[in-house]
Amino acid sequence: MSTNRRKFLKKAAAATTLLTGVSRQALAGSSHPVQLLEPYAKPVAATDNIRIGLIGCGIIGHYDTDTALKVPGVELAAVCDLYDDRLVRAKEKWGNQIFTTRDFREILQRKDIDAVLICTPDHWHDHISIAALNAGKHVYCEKPMVHHIEEGAAVIAAAKKSGKAFQVGSQRASSAGIHKAREWYEKGLIGEINYVEAAMDRCDALGAWNYTMPFDIDPKAIDWDRFLGDAPKRSFDATRFFRWRNYKEYGTGVAGDLFVHLITALHTITGSLGPNRIFATGDLNYWKDGRDAMDLVTGLMDYPKTDKHASFTFMTRVNLADGGGGGGVTRLVGSDGVIELGWNDATLKTLKRPSAPMYSPYYDALFTYSEAEQQKFLKQYDEKYPKGKFTHDVEFAEKVSFMPADGYDDRYDHMVVFFNAVRGEGKILEDAVFGFRAAGPSLAANMSAEQKRVINWDPLNIKLK
Repeated sequence: MSTNRRKFLKKAAAATTLLTGVSRQALAGSSHPVQLLEPYAKPVAATDNIRIGLIGCGIIGHYDTDTALKVPGVELAAVCDLYDDRLVRAKEKWGNQIFTTRDFREILQRKDIDAVLICTPDHWHDHISIAALNAGKHVYCEKPMVHHIEEGAAVIAAAKKSGKAFQVGSQRASSAGIHKAREWYEKGLIGEINYVEAAMDRCDALGAWNYTMPFDIDPKAIDWDRFLGDAPKRSFDATRFFRWRNYKEYGTGVAGDLFVHLITALHTITGSLGPNRIFATGDLNYWKDGRDAMDLVTGLMDYPKTDKHASFTFMTRVNLADGGGGGGVTRLVGSDGVIELGWNDATLKTLKRPSAPMYSPYYDALFTYSEAEQQKFLKQYDEKYPKGKFTHDVEFAEKVSFMPADGYDDRYDHMVVFFNAVRGEGKILEDAVFGFRAAGPSLAANMSAEQKRVINWDPLNIKLK
């Protein structure tokens, strides 16, 4: 066991304090130390206002904007959406002074807009990101960064050329719990990684993206042609507009929506560049409501050995019709321990392997030998591996958990990282390259499930082989 590992475990095991602000519900029944996580990012001093424009005023658009406005010095100046009633709501919520439009290009033309939040359907992400970067705007683009794998290189090139801050909106890249797990991993506390499993299952209709729609829709209140963009042309369909995630022409299914979160956490912790082989199966089992996106996808990904980690297998799953109620956990399994992750909490369980060979009177070959041979073995074993000089059994350390304070929001940490970068301070982890390294394998999982074959991926050059 390394010196760093001993020091950490000794210190963590002694930390039995249950700090004020930790969720009481989360701690109920806990029999081991639980410590409070510090936020990952702190905002730099706001010497002037950063004026932002929101492009896409749906659910995530509201979440992202509300969170961005909590960062000191951030001000909302404009909102774009293709549904007129959402523009009405923007003024109700954020003030009549807000400029509203159906055309995102009008926001990009404004000199008083410093940055944009892109919260549109997936098939618009690359188009608007590139246009915004070319217009000199800083960009926060929701995940997945692209709708199709072949779009990734152009977004990376535009971000690099622009010199502007570009961040993908998978907030786990800035989660305090994920970065605590990264600290444990980098200290070698779980030994050499060999297997990772991650699931994010859901149960109900809202979890399956059947969001509330108005009963009566006036087609004139929606810019349907602009919504379609480069998707196939078709007549107006309100369900496709409001529940676009259910359709492959506009969304990326469970892999693009949720695998990306799981891979983001994995890459943040391990420093991995990604897998080189991807195989997935999937089906539309339950939500047969006209959608064409699968409601269950299970993926296996091979991660090759790098200077950051040993080779390991990553198994991931999203089931939108989980009769058990949904939920999920991520487990990073190493030779000497396991890191378990909720959304923002992290638990470490470690072991120390014996220094002498193990034997047992139970499920072991020893009892199959004659009594004389058994006694001879035990005498020779004690002489060769005396107690005090050798350990003879696996020793488990006490579990250590870290949880955030009540009200913690990793989305806020992620916004702080972004706006700090806009101000020229700090570094964005989930930039265009990182974002594509999370999106690419996720989209390849869709390809694999649809084509029923292994997809070979080049994690270094971020492209299909």
